[in-house]
Formats: sequence, structure tokens, C-alpha cells
Amino acid sequence: MKSLVETLASGYKVVMVPCEAESVAVGFFVGAGSCDEKPEEAGISHFIEHMLFKGTKRRRAADIVRSVEGRGGNFNAFTSEEVTCYYVHMPSEYLPEAIDILSDMYLNASLPKAEFDREKSVIIEEIKMYDDDPSAVAMENLQAAVFKGSPLATSVAGTINSLTPMKVANLVDYKSRHYLPSNTIIVVVGAFSPDKCIKSLEKSFANSSGVNAAKHQRTFKIPRIKKGSSVVATRDIKQVQLAMGYRVPGSMDNRKYVATVVDAVLGRGMSSRLFQEVREKRGLSYDISSRVQHFNKAGIFAISAGLDVSRIKMAYDTILSEMAKLRIKRVSNAELKRTKEFITGNFRLAHERVTAKLFYYGASMLMFGRVMPVKEQVDSLLAVTPDDILQYADEFFAEENCFTSWVVPSCEKNLKLPGVQ
Repeated sequence: MKSLVETLASGYKVVMVPCEAESVAVGFFVGAGSCDEKPEEAGISHFIEHMLFKGTKRRRAADIVRSVEGRGGNFNAFTSEEVTCYYVHMPSEYLPEAIDILSDMYLNASLPKAEFDREKSVIIEEIKMYDDDPSAVAMENLQAAVFKGSPLATSVAGTINSLTPMKVANLVDYKSRHYLPSNTIIVVVGAFSPDKCIKSLEKSFANSSGVNAAKHQRTFKIPRIKKGSSVVATRDIKQVQLAMGYRVPGSMDNRKYVATVVDAVLGRGMSSRLFQEVREKRGLSYDISSRVQHFNKAGIFAISAGLDVSRIKMAYDTILSEMAKLRIKRVSNAELKRTKEFITGNFRLAHERVTAKLFYYGASMLMFGRVMPVKEQVDSLLAVTPDDILQYADEFFAEENCFTSWVVPSCEKNLKLPGVQ
């Protein structure tokens, strides 16, 4: 399977990945997310994502849905700190329709005032929904602490205060600055003819403008923080939610591969160290896991767990103990081999899905400006050594660098929490 990269006459880059499948997936990846917003624009990238589904000059909102679902397909979108993605997954014979629908949404969204007002209310309810989820609150507060003083500390959805005064004109202005050929990657994966794909795309973008617009540059800096800190929130819940984390290098640093291996060693799957030590051996948590997220300028390595009030100190100390072990003792060759087989096997199985390929190639182009071959990704993971892990852990997992985010039951607001002054 070989990817093809073409540039349309209108300036848009297209990544085509023909492969054996019964379907085709088309995605538009825009390099715009919450870290590109001014404080008064917080949540605007996510708001635009919602509004692109609300109709165009040629289609009503209901027509967009029926055009995809009526053919057995599905479509969705997501917004993150650095990207907004719109994608359609349909039986392969409907590629022209998929391209026409997505390009129409991208180029010709009508942003009707009535829909704008309704959707603003919907997003505010979405914000309230996540505010009722203790695990989401813990992670959001953790990220805000780790990246304090930078746009990466802000919520992707924005806040009620930032959304309330927002107007349609604000969305139009933001979209005009970010939805550009230089800032958008189109990815097509599945069963299709590249020549026919390019013809459909050229037709859809024949009248688009903005070819010479400069690519948006992220100029913000992330302030250096000398040591970790703690944040505590209360909710009407029965269990304590803990999120612990460390600031680590971003996606442009090759140590991201080491971080991925460390993540798997610590908290991915039932054979991981945290799952075995915290849940299986000690019974301190039903759900415990780790994750690493790499942004362009920095990353966050996080551990999350739901804990009983009476066992928080033991669980906290156990987690710190596992982090310390990584700094003083090399991972055995046998454990590292198992971990690499888990990661690469999981990656290969996921990569069988058309949509997984779509997200991989879209992220690769936006992040690195090139299509990263799957073999390069796998080989980089396989090259990680026990010494790489030891060095990485020693540099980034010192206890004084640890940030903690707690969400505790309202009735336990005076609870003594480890590491909180």
C-alpha cells in the first residue's frame, strides 16, 4: 500500500491511500484548534465544527445527514487542541458524493443565525455534561496545570463566558483565517481510483479562493514551570478521581517513541504495571490507566484512577512507587519485548480499519508535513531500548515534577489529600 500526495490547482494538498476495502473514507484535516484561539475566542474552533453540519447554500442540515446515512455511510467530526477534522465513511462507489458533501460543508457553510443560537445552547449543555464527569474534570484541570500560561491550558469546548457573547461574524472571521489551502489536508483512504478522486476534488474546489494565503503559524510559548502543583475540585460524587501527570517533549521530539513504550509498560492493558500492582495485587482501584498525548510544542504523560476515599494515600504512594521504579531499574528485555509486541500488534490491527488509516495519515501530514510510512513508525518503536526508558523516566518523572488533579466528593471537601499543601 503506497500513499500518493497531490496538490490541487486550488492549492489544497491531497493524500490518497488506495487499499483493499469495501469502502472509502474521506477526511478534511484543518490545522486549527483551541491552541489557535485568542482568550475571547475560546471554544470557537469547536463551535465552527458543529456549525458546518447545519447547512450550506445547496443543502439543508437534514439533507447532509440523509446524503450519507441514506447510503449506509456515517460521518462525524472532532476538534482538539491543534486540529479540526471532518470525515465521511461510505461504500466505495459513493466517493464522488462523499467529496461533494464534505467540500460543500467546508467551503459553503451558511452558518444560519437560528441554527447558531440553537447550537450555542447545545454546546453549553455539552460543557455542563463534561463538568458532571469527574474523570473529564480531573484531566482537564491537570492539563490546565501542566500547561499553565499557554493556550494548551484552555478547554477545547471553551467556557460559558466565552461562548455567550460570540456572534456569527466571529465564526466567519476565524474560519476565513484558518480554513485555508495552506492549513488543510485532504485524505482519502480505501477502494478508489486516484485519477477519479483527483477529478472529483478538482471539480469541487474549482471555484475556491485563498491559494496564496500564508499558512497559520503558532507563535505562543509555554512558560517553564520549575515544579509540579496540585488542584482540587469537588463534585457530588462518591468516589475520588485522581489524575497525575508530567510535562514531556512534544511530537517533534523523537523521544515520543520512548514515551509510547513507557505508556504501554505502565498503563495500557491488563498486563501493564499499574493495572497489575494497583488493581490486581492491591485492589485499590477498579479503573486505572495511563496515556501520553503529544502536541507540537510539548506533551503530557498522565495517569488516571478512580479511588475509594479510604485508600487514596495507599493508591497515590503505589503509583509514585511505580514511577520511581522506572527511574532506577531498567525494564527487562522480556518485558520490553512483550510491550513492543503489544504496541505494534495493536497498531497493525487498528490499521486494518479504513478510518484508522485516515486519521493516521491526516495527523502525519499536519504534524510533520509529510506522510510517515507505517514501517518508519513501527521501526522507531522497536528501536527503543531499556536505557532509553531509564533516561526518559529519570529526566521527566521526578516526584517534584508531578502535577496532581483531584476531584473529591462534596461531603469530603476537607479530605487530606497526598501532596496537597
